[in-house]
Amino acid sequence: MARSGAEILVDHLLIHGACRAYGVPGESYLAVLDALVDRPGLQFIVTRHESGAAMMAEAEGKLTGRPGIAFVTRGPGATNASAGLHIAFQDSTPMILFIGQVARGLRGREGFQEIDYTHLFGPLTKWTAEIDDPARIPEFMARAFSVATSGRPGPVALALPEDMLVEQATVADVPAVVPNPAGAGSADLEALEARLQQAQRPFVLVGGGGWSDAAKTALERWAAANALPVGVSFRCQDYIDNEHPSYVGHVGIGLAPDLRQRIESSDLIIALGPRLGEMTTQGYELLKAPVPDQTLVHIHPDPEELGRVYRPTLGICAAPARVIGALAERPAVEAPVWGADTAAARAAFEAFATPGRLDGPLQLGEIFAGLGRSLPFDAVLCNGAGNYTSWAHRYHRWRLWRTQLAPTSGSMGYGVPAAVAAKLTHPERPVVALAGDGCFLMTGQELATAVQYDLAIVFLVLDNGMYGTIRMHQERDYPGRVSATSLANPDFAALARSYGLEAWTVETTEQFGPAFEAALACGGPALLHLRIDPQAITPMSTLSGIREAALASIL
Repeated sequence: MARSGAEILVDHLLIHGACRAYGVPGESYLAVLDALVDRPGLQFIVTRHESGAAMMAEAEGKLTGRPGIAFVTRGPGATNASAGLHIAFQDSTPMILFIGQVARGLRGREGFQEIDYTHLFGPLTKWTAEIDDPARIPEFMARAFSVATSGRPGPVALALPEDMLVEQATVADVPAVVPNPAGAGSADLEALEARLQQAQRPFVLVGGGGWSDAAKTALERWAAANALPVGVSFRCQDYIDNEHPSYVGHVGIGLAPDLRQRIESSDLIIALGPRLGEMTTQGYELLKAPVPDQTLVHIHPDPEELGRVYRPTLGICAAPARVIGALAERPAVEAPVWGADTAAARAAFEAFATPGRLDGPLQLGEIFAGLGRSLPFDAVLCNGAGNYTSWAHRYHRWRLWRTQLAPTSGSMGYGVPAAVAAKLTHPERPVVALAGDGCFLMTGQELATAVQYDLAIVFLVLDNGMYGTIRMHQERDYPGRVSATSLANPDFAALARSYGLEAWTVETTEQFGPAFEAALACGGPALLHLRIDPQAITPMSTLSGIREAALASIL
């Protein structure tokens, strides 16, 4: 039976297990929107900006391990979505972005909103292509899902000429792709275990893409059996139960001094999945490049990552989930000599994760430490980028897999759209979105999406009246010379009410608890506007303290 290109495309999205797509409607893919009318199995979530759509798709890919789907129109729609592609690429998240394109007969003439996406998105994706023939859609779709989920997961972009989408073709459907991640051979596992047997001060660092709840469980079993200290790479804190006796902290921004010293003095680092990027390696200074002082075992599914910056003693090209599953089934080290050191590292983490008091009537340490006590373990916390995130990373304890949605790319604006995707994917779970004042206003219009789909999300907007991270760096490098970092903000609670949310303004620690409980109980989207003292810039320092230290170093 003949079908239009749009019908073939939607049918293959359903074949490959997609149940939802995010996007802003565009004239260049009207045929796809029409095909959805007769295919209700694919829900189209209408967003208010293409960056929000792409971030929602990325967040769903993170949550499910299946490619998140977004549709955008050509030109401005596609470029707006590039932020989501960049997040998916750096976070190793499976995602597919479909882009409406000018008609095939207009290509190469710089038609209205025409862009060559293979050039534009080549560095931001694992694969970018344009489908010129509707009969080849099944082939392209199978490859797209395979590329997005194989090896190191990541984003794919496919351009769809608008005339191709209405052209008819008779073509057989292609079965869904079944990912087959690579495992480690017995020789690799034995080589890893031999190095572990010889170690005195090992350290396990986990992160990267392609993990699962089963892999998290296997990691916890293996770490407990071998009394191993486990740290997590930047914004991968839900890869292990934070109450597990082997969990010793977050190896990201705001690294605990004790934890840094332990990593630097270790004699074996088992990097299980992370890319060993800039944030996790503290600007590539935590380990010496290109050959670390420590024995380095690096496990990663992409051979290009093994030795990209750090030359491993043992490199294993395999999916970390497969490797940890195999390790958990093998005999443990007998009487590991590092057991007491692991217990000491855990005690140091407990002390570091205990809130202290800083300036201002609103104590963020107490608030974020208390969230874990007031929320069930399966609650999802979402955040973008900014200094406000350092309190969550330090004081909140993640217990279950995929309860943290945060961009390792450091993209602002991620928290709000990620929360929309989280609630749509897991409507039974509480979802909390964290955003700084600058972060929130980049994608805050997606409050309208939360209202449209009646999503009971609690949005926390932390307002200190500035781009806090940049102001902190400004005071550190140019003390007292404030430029371009102050913000004139709206009343965020009033803004939320105008969208149809319940909203509260919170100015003290005592006000937060009742307001948060009311927001959770209201049954719909709700927002808390937290007015933060600008001096409370990080959990460890004040803005004036940073300035004074910088001035003292100059004198």
